[in-house]
Amino acid sequence: MSPQNRRPATPELTVIGAGLAGSEAAWQAASAGVPVTLYEMRPQRLTPAHRTGEFAELVCSNSLRAASIENAVGLLKEELRRLDSLIIGAARSCAVPAGGALAVDRERFAATVTERLEAHPLVRVSREEVQDLPAAGTVVVATGPLTTPGLAGAIRRFLGEDYLSFFDAAAPIVTADSVDREKVFRASRYGQGGGAEYLNCPMNEDEYRRFREALVGAELARRHDFEPRFFEGCLPVEELARRGPETLRFGPLKPVGLADPRTGARPYAVVQLRQDNAAATHYNLVGFQTSLRWPEQERVFRMIPGLAEARFVRYGMMHRNSFILSPVVLGPTLQARRDPRIFFAGQLTGVEGYVESAAMGLVAGVNAARLTRGLEPLVFPPETVIGALARYITTADPRHFQPMNAAFGLLPALEVAVRERRRRNQRLAERALVKLASFAVQL
Repeated sequence: MSPQNRRPATPELTVIGAGLAGSEAAWQAASAGVPVTLYEMRPQRLTPAHRTGEFAELVCSNSLRAASIENAVGLLKEELRRLDSLIIGAARSCAVPAGGALAVDRERFAATVTERLEAHPLVRVSREEVQDLPAAGTVVVATGPLTTPGLAGAIRRFLGEDYLSFFDAAAPIVTADSVDREKVFRASRYGQGGGAEYLNCPMNEDEYRRFREALVGAELARRHDFEPRFFEGCLPVEELARRGPETLRFGPLKPVGLADPRTGARPYAVVQLRQDNAAATHYNLVGFQTSLRWPEQERVFRMIPGLAEARFVRYGMMHRNSFILSPVVLGPTLQARRDPRIFFAGQLTGVEGYVESAAMGLVAGVNAARLTRGLEPLVFPPETVIGALARYITTADPRHFQPMNAAFGLLPALEVAVRERRRRNQRLAERALVKLASFAVQL
């Protein structure tokens, strides 16, 4: 091997955190020929939301959401796929049935991401906690919303800005064999996918009213000494119930697009259970992220038809999430304004959702690799969902900055207005993929 092809003794790029964003950043940089050291503190130190030492560990099987490019997150996944995303490639190889969504076997998915990174010749994995920002070299910080206090303090000192914080919650998981199949029916909303991807727990009006009353009156877990600021796109189910008697029926319990095959009628409300692993032994309560105490979860959720004897594999939980004030501290390439050799990625930047986090990891990884190679970092086209998200988090009004999911509303308007929503989304998706193809030539 010639000297110029040997890997340097000291890697040229450091990635801190091997969640979805950090894993994607490391993959993109290594794929561009840049040696990477990827730091991950798990399993030596776990977070309140993680259970394993695998990279890209997911909390929920359906975290990657809609698959169609007529949906903004579906288009985002297609953009990532076309840019050789590690996260999307692994997800597609570990998919489980989920109608019109991309759901995965969480354990297989995390194992696949871990194996591919550990096998890459230009990636060195270091299983240790980082408590300060490296003083030299290009760095991608992708430690997520659960950044440890030591590193969080170092980042705060470096940026000169305080963090903002909110709370995120995960839904319970029950065993499939504890669901009463006489009380539920199998179907997907509007027959999407195979037409029968979910277990549906139908409620009549009286059952719904009693369930909502119990939910509103249930005891919450202790929140220590801080007050939650919920992200509107991921509200705990009990918070939704408090907002009005019909809020749940227009949210996670909406019955539209579902008919009970035993009666042919649409239920008053429906709780959906989604397959959580490839073996179909576990099911997730869709939309039931919660901050209730665990005994209260058993008491209240067993009121749902079909779940009277439910066995809980995991209870819902709530944890504190943090994000930086990106419009003030980051440029459009995700470089820190104070020091352009430092990049930030993932939920820490103020995007919400696993796919969105991976997308910002891709942007940071591509640009960090370019900087390391002596090239100018790139601003992704705002007509793409990737570019639109990066533009939002770095240009939004800092006084009202909140985490953002992928949305067509972030994209520039079409030159010729289209009123019908589905056709408009199709045109936006077509334009995004054309722009992405032109942009990809630079990569």
